Amino acid sequence: MQQWMAEIAYETTSGPKKSTETFYLPTIEDVRDAVTKKGGYVLNIRPYSRSSLERLLARSTWWQVQLLRGIQFRATSTPPGVALWKIIQAETNPRRQNILAPAREALSRGLGVIDALKALNIFDHGTLAILSGSERANRLVEGIPHAIQSITQKRKNTRAIVGTMSWLAFDVFTIVTSLWAGKDMILGWFRNNEPTEAAERAKFNDVVNNLELVWDVLIWSSVASGVFMAWCVFSFWVNRGKRDWSTARVVRKIPLIGSYLRDLAFADSMMAASRMLIGRVPIDNTLEQSAEASSSPEVAAYWLEAAHNLGRGVGLGAALDREPLTRSERLEIAGLSDLGQVATVMESIAEMRSASARTRHKFIIWIAFAMTGVFLVIAFGSAIYALTVMNMSMDSMMGGLMQGAV
Repeated sequence: MQQWMAEIAYETTSGPKKSTETFYLPTIEDVRDAVTKKGGYVLNIRPYSRSSLERLLARSTWWQVQLLRGIQFRATSTPPGVALWKIIQAETNPRRQNILAPAREALSRGLGVIDALKALNIFDHGTLAILSGSERANRLVEGIPHAIQSITQKRKNTRAIVGTMSWLAFDVFTIVTSLWAGKDMILGWFRNNEPTEAAERAKFNDVVNNLELVWDVLIWSSVASGVFMAWCVFSFWVNRGKRDWSTARVVRKIPLIGSYLRDLAFADSMMAASRMLIGRVPIDNTLEQSAEASSSPEVAAYWLEAAHNLGRGVGLGAALDREPLTRSERLEIAGLSDLGQVATVMESIAEMRSASARTRHKFIIWIAFAMTGVFLVIAFGSAIYALTVMNMSMDSMMGGLMQGAV
């Protein structure tokens, strides 16, 4: 499905009239057919892409929460699809009208409210999974508060990740700029004030060359780290919503960061599953939607394998009792015998995973502090080393001046 902008000409009693309309259809030929059915003539059709400001607004968690609350408020007296239609019709902001255009087109074609929300392409997998599961159980209004809670929790997790990345970026930037600014000045001064004696000059040049090598290693390793971090941030932003891509695979292989992201993914999907079960979504739909709720392939594979085993007649506890759950989590899962206990156990596992993610986040911060400290020790140590080189040069200069005076 794609959003299209079409310039259309209509025959009216006062002559031809041109208008611009949006369509949310699979192909350009479908747009032509839709225009023909409306009695118009196509002048131009182009794919519509949101502006940077519209993409930023669409990704705003505040606006997502307001949209869901509006549906929840209006759905108490009307069907959810009609409630969303009224919100779209009442919107007067042009940018938000453009953002909501795919949902309007989807509803006008007879699609359901979940299809319309998916067409907006602003919600993550977990939020859509909770809403879709609640809608299947005919309890969308009850599921919306759980979806809002999921959005706010992920916003907190995102802020924690952004804070960590910002601190690391600040450290890398300050160290690189300090070393880069001082390198040419200090090394240039050294080379312009070499000792006069041949033996001391050879020793002096070896020391200066070693100092230059150390600073080059520090600078370029910092630059490489900064470029890698910038590329990761850019890649995760561009590929937001996708399940897997090359940069995500590389990041998941980093020992502590990979386990941190996996804990967050398990916490999100387990909490989504718990909320769907509380909303009385059938267990098979819950497992499938939980797989959709996670962007981590490892976590999604866990839920899909559990759904497959459950479909083969395996007990619920045995179907869920598998890797990559920890030993304590598997002990809780394996003892399940009553479906009413599942939501409570999954919520407990989600809380444990969240606690584990917070612990790993603290470890990442402390390791970042430690690495920064080591980096600064090397940088300051090399600076002290530079002072000894300067003393060598100054002693040689003073010796030359004293000899000239004599």
